[in-house]
Amino acid sequence: MHSKDFIGEAAEICAQLDTARIEELADELVALREREGRLFILGVGGSAGNASHAVNDFRKLCGIETYTPTDNVSELTARTNDEGWETVFSGWLETSHLRSSDALLILSVGGGDAERNVSVNMISAIKLAKSRGASVFGIVGKDTGYTALNGDLTLVIPAVNSDRITPLSEAFQAVVWHGLVSNPKLQQRATKW
Repeated sequence: MHSKDFIGEAAEICAQLDTARIEELADELVALREREGRLFILGVGGSAGNASHAVNDFRKLCGIETYTPTDNVSELTARTNDEGWETVFSGWLETSHLRSSDALLILSVGGGDAERNVSVNMISAIKLAKSRGASVFGIVGKDTGYTALNGDLTLVIPAVNSDRITPLSEAFQAVVWHGLVSNPKLQQRATKW
């Protein structure tokens, strides 16, 4: 039965998640807040929806100045139309004056692959961040993607079923960021419930 299999796979991922790495990410986000750096969360597709939700949580619960370029569909589509999809994030980050005290948080299934022309907009953003000394964090589903290979601190969601990497990776992005924003190291404001 699919539902039982899916939930069983989710339980396997929970058991295999690198909790020490998640704690490292929490520590890095505390340091980001202390240096008054900004957090820019990047994602496409379902991960863009996750990015928008995560922006709310990091701002409201943790007091971290956080943004995602996909929240402004007018600018996103104007940049795509006028300049191309590949630079849509890096162009947005340039206008935001990305600096060394800032950080990117990449939410992605594959994490980008230049050879296969997948999520090249994230690759351009990561390259810009590296050139400016900004930190690059990630929550991704593949250990072979650009983010996992080039990020400063990337959590890879364990792949327990190659047929369901996308839904499980995107689901666990939410599990991980909710764990982060409720971590006593980071959380400054209580949730309503």
